[in-house]
Amino acid sequence: MPSSPEVFEKYRSALLTKPLSAVWRGHGSAIFLEFGGLSPQEKRDGTAGNSHGDVTVMIEWSWRIESEDAIVCGSWSDEEGWEEIFQSLIGRDVQCAALFGRLPELSIALAGGLYVVSFMTAEGQPGWTIFDRCSAHQQSSWIEVRDGKVCETSKTKNAPATIDPAPKSLEA
Repeated sequence: MPSSPEVFEKYRSALLTKPLSAVWRGHGSAIFLEFGGLSPQEKRDGTAGNSHGDVTVMIEWSWRIESEDAIVCGSWSDEEGWEEIFQSLIGRDVQCAALFGRLPELSIALAGGLYVVSFMTAEGQPGWTIFDRCSAHQQSSWIEVRDGKVCETSKTKNAPATIDPAPKSLEA
């Protein structure tokens, strides 16, 4: 089984080739950062949803955005200022993506001296996930922290449905 640095490297490399294309809020203070080309999404009720990038970074509820010398905002900041700050991140290239800490937290350095950092403060595991939905692959995959290690999960895209033949009678 590959180690955490080996598993992370593939996702780090993918982030380094894509600009930040969209930022949106999930439930509560969860944020989603969409990198690369955007694909429109539809909600279950048929209305338009948030577009997904080739690579998505989800940070649950403990995160912050830093400049070179201060915290610009974070998951505990006044929400009224978030949207303007999120918009200021769009179009910036990723300069570095790294893991830090004994339990791996995520730091993404963007052009212009801004950083998006996960920083879990509750029990359990660091609360970030990186999804790779690049259409060049026939599978989507993601990494997250489980038991203190970065772990990868893959899922085949659009797997063809198979129909099992009717079982043969045992009376033959």
